[in-house]
Amino acid sequence: MAQDDSGERTEEPTSKRLQESREKGQIPRSRELNTLMILIASVMGLHLLGAGIIEEISSIFKTTLQISREEIFDVSILLVVLKRVLIDALLMLVPFFALVAVVAILSAVMLGGWSFSVKSLGFKASKMDPVKGIGRMFGVKGLMELVKALAKFFLIATVAGFLLWVQLEEFLQLGMQTVEVGMAHFVDILFWVMLILVLSLVVVAALDVPFQLWDHKRQLKMSMQEIKDETKQAEGSPEMKGRIRQLQMEAAQQRMMQDVPTADVVITNPDHYAVALSYNQNESGAPKVVASGVDLIALQIRAIAKEHDVPIVEAPPLARAIYHSAEIGAEIPAGLYVSVAKILAYVYQVDLYQQQQGGKPTSLKESDLPIPDDLRRD
Repeated sequence: MAQDDSGERTEEPTSKRLQESREKGQIPRSRELNTLMILIASVMGLHLLGAGIIEEISSIFKTTLQISREEIFDVSILLVVLKRVLIDALLMLVPFFALVAVVAILSAVMLGGWSFSVKSLGFKASKMDPVKGIGRMFGVKGLMELVKALAKFFLIATVAGFLLWVQLEEFLQLGMQTVEVGMAHFVDILFWVMLILVLSLVVVAALDVPFQLWDHKRQLKMSMQEIKDETKQAEGSPEMKGRIRQLQMEAAQQRMMQDVPTADVVITNPDHYAVALSYNQNESGAPKVVASGVDLIALQIRAIAKEHDVPIVEAPPLARAIYHSAEIGAEIPAGLYVSVAKILAYVYQVDLYQQQQGGKPTSLKESDLPIPDDLRRD
């Protein structure tokens, strides 16, 4: 299947693109959902707190209307009364405003989650471009906003007209009731009318939420070229990665060559392979590979070994087996214990012979160094 390298944005946004958009404050938001939740909270808050608010308002009216003639003409007393009335009114409305504020915050983060971005507060000259502004007005989002505005108007007008027709008889009966009963009845009717009107906006919010999610994802979609550029930026160019691997190999080879002088023996092919082994008799482990390589690296290992008087033993099958079966810093496989032990014993005997503390050791033959079939490399 051919890849689409055109500039058309058809691919889903990557996790990095989503994170960057969140950092810029570009997250899905539904004003209709926010408005709906605030209106529902307001109606329910008035229903739950309305009795207390009415009582408090009645108390405030009684306090302000029961002022003597002398107090009316005393400006200082009027200021004290006004201050007390304002404080009482604010305290009366604090629970209602607190409820609405909490719901407003929760409803705002309900869709896209919490996000605070300083970048979104910055000035952008592109937003002042009239051409782009006209494009947004006649774009998909502008069309959706127009549809929502018309839908809200006709929906609320239809529901309001229906409720007025249904509740017409109830409204006419209010004039034949006492003030207290009529007010209580009116408040009850008003509550249910407002609640039904607000709930009618659920239809608009139910259409707006999926649209906002779809539009947000549409704006963040990426072209194949953008994905390639992002991947290249995250992982680096092939040239850079190759250079890093080369530097890592050079550093590893340098550390390996520094360990060759500490080896007890170097086993060679003799021309193509070289493996340096180290064995600590005070430890319970097997001999370890401190350096290994082929061709030029093998030649360098042999040169360093000669320079530091590290014994070099030619055992081609054993050198190949160790090179292919043990990593640098790892112990040799158990199947090679016997052969390596004979090599180390031979090196030890040679050392004693050179110090004139023993006889000349017999040279090792290939048949003296057994290698399992699963470790043999030809």
